[in-house]
Amino acid sequence: MNKTLLLSLATVLAGSAFAQSVKLTPVTTGGMKKIGFYMPQRLQLSAVKPDSVKKAPDAQDAMYGSLDIAGTKHVVLVAGDKIYVDTNGNGDLTDDPMPTWKASQYGDTKQFTMYGGNAMVAIPIAGQTTPVSLGIYKFDKTDAGRPQLANTLLYYSDYALEGKMMLGGKSYNVLVADLMATGFKPNTSKNDKGEIVDSGIHLLIDVNGNGKFDRRGENYDAMTPFNIGGTTYELSKIGVDMVSVKKSDKTVAEILPPPDLGSGKKAMAFAMKTTEGATVKFPEAYKGKLVMLDFWATWCGPCKGEIPGLAKAFEKYHPQGFEILGISLDNQDTVKGLAQFTKDWNMPWPQIADAKYWKAEVAQLYVVESIPAAFLVDGDTGEIIASGDALRGEMLVPTLEKALARKKSGGK
Repeated sequence: MNKTLLLSLATVLAGSAFAQSVKLTPVTTGGMKKIGFYMPQRLQLSAVKPDSVKKAPDAQDAMYGSLDIAGTKHVVLVAGDKIYVDTNGNGDLTDDPMPTWKASQYGDTKQFTMYGGNAMVAIPIAGQTTPVSLGIYKFDKTDAGRPQLANTLLYYSDYALEGKMMLGGKSYNVLVADLMATGFKPNTSKNDKGEIVDSGIHLLIDVNGNGKFDRRGENYDAMTPFNIGGTTYELSKIGVDMVSVKKSDKTVAEILPPPDLGSGKKAMAFAMKTTEGATVKFPEAYKGKLVMLDFWATWCGPCKGEIPGLAKAFEKYHPQGFEILGISLDNQDTVKGLAQFTKDWNMPWPQIADAKYWKAEVAQLYVVESIPAAFLVDGDTGEIIASGDALRGEMLVPTLEKALARKKSGGK
């Protein structure tokens, strides 16, 4: 059940201070999708039952952990294909709603089983106890590739607060995200330089009004100043019931959101030399073709998982006008093995590799923050046809077939 949270906010417009009341509504579940990313937290599990547990279901191989959220202990019990969470924090694991907890297989031969789902925990919002959702998952304890996670439950906040905020005379959609799942209690621990690395409480502002929150230019740590429209602001108070924003006496640079690279938008042009020394002008060099801009690296495990399917697709659809231009994010050391790697992995398409790692010029141009990443572009119009998951795994072939058929029919 949603409740309205009133947050008193102060801001400065045209040099005159005023207070405004902004209504933020709790998003009790599905918050991660709105946020667009999550920050997984670790809960170590042990066979030792916590003293706070008053009642628990009978379970073999039970492993316990305790989540401290907004000052309340929420005990978790994991036993194979079952999980119990003390939602109300009363020490009784038998009077709470059952979390969702579903199995899925992973690994090269699907030899491992992981579980995942959602559980509810109650936190105080606007003076009332409100159940909110945590995303939860656990890898197979026999997974030799993740020995450190054998007895670890991973969780993240699947809740947030949303509403509208006035800054510089403009109204923006905003979210307040509790990324460390503390019940909106900021992390104040510091590194050896005396700096707070991340408070865990983030203010997300839809600066460009595209209906989502980009990690660059629209995602601000609540403990640091931020610049919107040339004015620097800061949050002076942060709490479960109230945050206050004011004009800062500090000045930070404005970071603009990344360009909109969705379907139908224009791809950004560039001219770069390939590893063979040829200059490629993108996308004009691909007239009459469909070209996939593929961001990857030889050191990237998930990228390697995509290569066999991509190589098969290239072999099948290249005669029909499908091209690939690889953008390597290899560094000065790993780029030395790029040529042999592409030969061994049957990757005959050209590669651009400036050995600048995450600072690779084309990756910076396209604001690539994770790989693999890909964009399918029409060489004639320069428009982006597809990107992201549509060009990965089992979705790649149907996406290509649909795009090639549409191009062959003249875009109809």
